[in-house]
Amino acid sequence: MAAHRKPRQRSMGGGKARTAATIALAGAATATGFDGTGHAEPQLTPGQVRAKVDKLYREAEVATEKYNGAKEKAEAAGQRLKSLQDQAARKEERLNSARDALGSVAAAQYRAGGLDPAVQLALSGDPDRYLENAEFVERAGSRQNAAVAGVRKQLREIEQLRGAAHIELTSLKSRRAELKQHRKTITGKLGTARQLLSRTGPQERSLSGASQDRASRSTGPRDTLAAPGSASSQAPDSRAAAAVSYAYQKLGSPYVWGATGPNAFDCSGLVQAAYRAAGVSLPRTTYSQIAAGRRVSRSELRPGDLVFFYTGISHVGIYVGDGRMIHAPNPSAPVRVAPLDEMPYAGATRVV
Repeated sequence: MAAHRKPRQRSMGGGKARTAATIALAGAATATGFDGTGHAEPQLTPGQVRAKVDKLYREAEVATEKYNGAKEKAEAAGQRLKSLQDQAARKEERLNSARDALGSVAAAQYRAGGLDPAVQLALSGDPDRYLENAEFVERAGSRQNAAVAGVRKQLREIEQLRGAAHIELTSLKSRRAELKQHRKTITGKLGTARQLLSRTGPQERSLSGASQDRASRSTGPRDTLAAPGSASSQAPDSRAAAAVSYAYQKLGSPYVWGATGPNAFDCSGLVQAAYRAAGVSLPRTTYSQIAAGRRVSRSELRPGDLVFFYTGISHVGIYVGDGRMIHAPNPSAPVRVAPLDEMPYAGATRVV
């Protein structure tokens, strides 16, 4: 007699588990693109990389100008603090001398002040001289009162200086915190730009944009050698000519944020250094430099004029004629000659 077997029933739980596992595997395969690399952003084209890097450079430059402004204010606060501390130290020296003098007078009075003036007169072997001395002591007392008043005044002045120094110290600490924040912003954006460029080929790494490529092609040895004399001769005066000449000498220098030369520059640092070499003192930041002279229209531009870009006035160059400028672009490009149309033009200033 054949044995009867019960048909094996499928476990509903097992089927659900297998289905879930299949879905999970399918999802994992989709997420990894079937190559085990993990889900990533779509591959950017070279043009998209350049656009992103250019945007990061612009944002870093805005932060750089804010850093430069905060640094300038911090240095000024530090100088004021040192001046106040020096003044307070000098006044404290004078105060100590005045206190020593008062102490000597007080000790002398204590030693001589035990006798009534009438008795001192009676015991004096020379009443006439005593009376003269008494008159002197009275005058000395008046001078002593004046000395005491002088000491009190010096104490008040020292306290005022200490209060002012405390205010400057607070300002300095605030500026230093601001510097730290701007530095963090700058380094973060430049680091992101470097990471993006590291994923591209050599051509994209060497230049961050097509406009800079055009600028590079427009700046050859002939421009570098022949243009300085022509630009200098068209400058409004000798100081502007000297600034233009300095800028030409710095072609090829690297861009370093916060740098003012002599071997590396950011955009406003190059402008400041060029005019410093010409004997003209300019503010440190782009948004201060645009207000440092007389505004001129684009049609009035002459070599040596400062040309500014973007709505936030975050970039500056030195005009050298023929619609061109010398500027420090960004970390991907050295100091170079470039067309004004390379960036959104914002205005110009003539500082001499």
